[in-house]
Amino acid sequence: MYPDVRVAAGVDVPRIDTATRWVVGAVILDERGRAFAQRRSPSRRLFPGCWDIVGGHVEPGETVLGALAREIREETGWRLAEVLADLGRLVWTPDDGIERHEVDYLVRVSGDLASPALEPEKHTEFAWVTEADLAMLTVPDDPGASFVADTVGRGLRRARRLAG
Repeated sequence: MYPDVRVAAGVDVPRIDTATRWVVGAVILDERGRAFAQRRSPSRRLFPGCWDIVGGHVEPGETVLGALAREIREETGWRLAEVLADLGRLVWTPDDGIERHEVDYLVRVSGDLASPALEPEKHTEFAWVTEADLAMLTVPDDPGASFVADTVGRGLRRARRLAG
């Protein structure tokens, strides 16, 4: 379905079933090895005002790779070019009570990385972060809530290992 998207050897792209709610996430790298983060708008039901990676729910009939490409396009205007590494999976249940199975990837995209086309009703700002910036990605009123920072940190460390 996405023949122009390269998927690195060893990357697990699961086949999904309709009985499970799947979520995909992308740690997007730029040419300088920084990772993209975007702030969720204060009106979002889940995690309002928090920093996040690009991603979202896998829609009915979509594959994981298809959802990853769609979410990147919708949230930034960029095109998924390469899946570099699998960054892990987790199962989580937010306050809406719906269990989600999430899979996150380290990716490269094509497009104007200086000017992402943010969805204004969903995201208010963006930043390119390094490992020195990870603290800004934690939830301010809950220092234990470091999922985004942890995922981005894993992606940045993995990118460094892949580069060298």
